[in-house]
Amino acid sequence: MRFAGDRPQGARRAAPQVILSGIVAFGEAAMNRRNILWSAVSALGAAFGASRAQAATDAGPGNKLKVVYHLSDAEKVNFVLGNIQNHIDGVGGPEHVTIALVIHGPALKAFHSAQANPDISRRVSDFSKDGVELAACGNTMKAQNVTLADLLPGFVNLEKGGVVRIAELQSQGYLYLRP
Repeated sequence: MRFAGDRPQGARRAAPQVILSGIVAFGEAAMNRRNILWSAVSALGAAFGASRAQAATDAGPGNKLKVVYHLSDAEKVNFVLGNIQNHIDGVGGPEHVTIALVIHGPALKAFHSAQANPDISRRVSDFSKDGVELAACGNTMKAQNVTLADLLPGFVNLEKGGVVRIAELQSQGYLYLRP
């Protein structure tokens, strides 16, 4: 005698699965609930990310977007300098954005005045005139045995360190970019 809901002989019942809500479900029902849960979590994450992106790109009237670029890789010096120029051009000029460039580690050697190539020297000079904060990590300067006089004009010495300055700028609302 068979009852309603009985399985055909030899058929296996799906293993029970506990969903985050504590409800036990079987087979497709468990999958459907899990898909709904993950869809909801994903939608909330996307909404949060979109709101953060909107806040980051919408400086509002009278407010300038504030961005800190972090550079430590010597291979990325020209790329990052190009990004900064594109950023300035993309927002309509330096009057529409406040940019800080914090440099530490091996990348700082590219800004030693004795070693800098003419393109880097020109860009640094232009950025300095545009109001870009050019900041060299004090710890890196000590490690490389250089002073501000050894660097291209326009740099400031971050005596507390580059990462400290990055954290300070982020606490002041600067967006962090590390291309």
